[in-house]
Amino acid sequence: MTEIITSSPAATEAFAETIARRFTGGEIIAFKGGMGMGKTCFTRGVARGLDYEGQVTSPTFALVNEYLGGRLPLFHFDMYRIESWEDLYSSGFFDYAERGGVMAVEWSENIEAALEGREVITVELQQINEDTRRILLEGGIY
Repeated sequence: MTEIITSSPAATEAFAETIARRFTGGEIIAFKGGMGMGKTCFTRGVARGLDYEGQVTSPTFALVNEYLGGRLPLFHFDMYRIESWEDLYSSGFFDYAERGGVMAVEWSENIEAALEGREVITVELQQINEDTRRILLEGGIY
């Protein structure tokens, strides 16, 4: 496990951008951390690292946001409301997994069974103070 401390949202994004520059497709980022911890902020950095130039927003109401036009597609999921396998299938999660892009999964705790046996980069974000985050990384290339 690797631990990184960032002192601002911009530093969190820059760290995520650095990691994403190494991605080749098929990566699954499984976020852990409560509301306001910086999961979408981290995903904005991933998008920049994939050379995506558009706006990145939380997929809270859409369940999944697709960011196309970078060197790899980025699929940003919010699994907060996923309560069953049926919910997960209807989200399109398994179809997206076959598309070879990068998947950023907020509230990954809700789909742990679906992530078993897959190569996953776990990113746990913990709040130290208003702007400072402890980022714990496990798995994958970073």
